[in-house]
Amino acid sequence: MCFAGDGKKNPNIEDTLVAASISAINNSDFRILSVLTNWIGVHFTRINVDRLFRVLKTISEDKVLCYWSAVSYWLAQDRRFIRLQKLYDGKILDLLETGSDFQISRYGEDKRFVGSKLRVPSNLLTIKKSDILQPSQLSKLHDAYKYRIIQGPTYRADMWALLDHFPEISIAELARQTYGSFATAWKVKHDWNILNNAAA
Repeated sequence: MCFAGDGKKNPNIEDTLVAASISAINNSDFRILSVLTNWIGVHFTRINVDRLFRVLKTISEDKVLCYWSAVSYWLAQDRRFIRLQKLYDGKILDLLETGSDFQISRYGEDKRFVGSKLRVPSNLLTIKKSDILQPSQLSKLHDAYKYRIIQGPTYRADMWALLDHFPEISIAELARQTYGSFATAWKVKHDWNILNNAAA
């Protein structure tokens, strides 16, 4: 995302998305939420939905969970996201604290979230493509994202990216830092060693 300042190198994608949604919703920062929502629209095929679901299960804020449930309605063409609908089963919520009825009567609802349990006026979350790096650009800056293009949005892809930077990392630490299983980490390190020894 094109924010000013120095960001962390290769942050975990799902942790970052959830943290951004919590910050934006709890502080009514619709600039951040606009950029986040637009990022998801461009890059949703690279999201590890299993990891996203697991981290969201630790969240208790209803409006945050309602947002992600609404995202799953928007992205229903990608069947992986359907499980996120289970995160929130309460009443319909307004993203705006006040004035939703007026804004929606004047501008209509954001089509991305129609049918979900989150009401969003169509003029609230702006669509600005210049805020979002395209896949070809992001893949040059974020190693795990690059490997997700190559291998799919999996724990394995994140492990491979981490090994490129820390080849001596233990299997247990590889699994811990990428939130994957020990068995997957063992297999990835075994395969990574095969290729790198062959190259050497």
